[in-house]
Amino acid sequence: MIAGEGPRVVLVHAHPDDESITTGGTIARYAAEGAHVTVVTCTLGEEGEIIPPGLAGLGAWAGDQLGGYRSGELAAAGAALGWTEHRYLGGIGRWRDSGMAGTPSAEHPRAFTKGDVDEQAAQLAELLDELRPQVVVTYDAHGGYGHPDHIRAHDITMAAAPPAASVQRVFHTVSSRRATHAGLARLRAAASTTEAMPFRVPGDDELPTTPDEEITTVVDIAAHRWRKFAALAAHETQVSVGPDCFALSNGIAQPVPDAEYFVLADGPADGCEGDLFGGLS
Repeated sequence: MIAGEGPRVVLVHAHPDDESITTGGTIARYAAEGAHVTVVTCTLGEEGEIIPPGLAGLGAWAGDQLGGYRSGELAAAGAALGWTEHRYLGGIGRWRDSGMAGTPSAEHPRAFTKGDVDEQAAQLAELLDELRPQVVVTYDAHGGYGHPDHIRAHDITMAAAPPAASVQRVFHTVSSRRATHAGLARLRAAASTTEAMPFRVPGDDELPTTPDEEITTVVDIAAHRWRKFAALAAHETQVSVGPDCFALSNGIAQPVPDAEYFVLADGPADGCEGDLFGGLS
């Protein structure tokens, strides 16, 4: 650790809600343990689909006010998780949600993926120099599920984080294949005995996962899982919370395990099996 300072972690995410879906329990755990936890969000998520019908007028296809609304959702999620601080890459509104590849939104002049990679990496590097984290977290090279903004977040993080003076480890957040399959099995069993399941429970291979033999770090979030659910509920335009699960606008149930999973992408492995900071001096 940096002399005179405790653990510091920066998590780099593409859109509001990504932080809660993939790393909400980890954020809550380390914040509760006294770490300095900063979330960096790269866009406002302006192109997101909207679940509540009464808020449909916020969409990019209508009033185009979704980004500002999601900023408020993100602040509420942060309060639920207890993070120390939050930043937008380049300042709020600098980069816009690109949407999926090949869509008109990807050609917007402020689209995240249309921006200059070096400029974006330099913006992140400046934040890392200021925040001085020992640990940085982002997505894998596929962006978790292939979204272009997630892939760009990966690219700029891998350009900026390993050379940063304070950074000792970089992790990719992933979903455990074993834990996901076990969670889906529990949801199927519950759905067969009750009518309370509001979502479709998918097949094992429908959700993106990572083979467990590739996972280096398992962070126990059981004591903080309720905070993750509270943060998910804060993102009402994008997430619906159900019994022991959540769903996006596609209505497909996703389980919430008692741990979150990571692959060490850069830095020493000794001690990191159950703790992002484990073994760091």
